Amino acid sequence: METKEILKAHVAKIASLTDEQFDYFFSHFKQQRFQKGQALITEGDKVDCEYFVISGCLKSFFINDDLKMFILQFAMPTWWASDYNALYNNTRATINVDCITNTEVLCLSNEDREKLCNELHNAEHFFRWRTNKGYVAAQKRLLSFMNNNVKYRYEELLKLYPELYNIVPKNLIAAYLGVSRETLSRLYNT
Repeated sequence: METKEILKAHVAKIASLTDEQFDYFFSHFKQQRFQKGQALITEGDKVDCEYFVISGCLKSFFINDDLKMFILQFAMPTWWASDYNALYNNTRATINVDCITNTEVLCLSNEDREKLCNELHNAEHFFRWRTNKGYVAAQKRLLSFMNNNVKYRYEELLKLYPELYNIVPKNLIAAYLGVSRETLSRLYNT
C-alpha cells in the first residue's frame, strides 16, 4: 500500500475526510526515511514534530543517571511517536526516539497539526481521539506496572503485540518491561 493510502486508511477509522480534505491534510506531512539505529530525537533536541510510522519500528526511551535504559514506547506501522512533553510545551527533549529497524515515517510539525485542527473539524476530532487513546494506553501500562508481576506483564505484551517479538531484540523488550535481560531469559524458560 502506498504511503498516502496507509495514512488515509488510518485516519478513516476515526474521522471522515473528503478526498479533497485528505489531500490537503496529507500535504502537511513530510516523508522521511531513517536507518536502523538512527536517531529521530535525542535528549536535549528542540522537538517540533511527531512521527507517523509507515514501515519499520521506533523506540522512545530514557537513559537515567546510572545509564539504565527505560523504554517508554515501541512504535510500529500506523503508530505515532515523539517527545510529546517537549513538542507540546516547547521545551527540550527529555527522551530519545530512534530506529530499531530501517524505518519510513511521515513527519507532522506541531504548527501544521494545529493549523489542520483549526481548519478541519474532523482532523481535530482525529487528533483528539488519538491523544486520548495514547493517554489510556499509558495509564493502563502504568497500572500494570503497579499491580502485576513481570511474568504477567510479559505475557500481556506478547498477547497484545505478538509481532514485536519478531522485530524487537529481547534486551529492548526487557527494558520495556523494566527488568534485566537475564530476568526475561528466566521467563522464557518457565
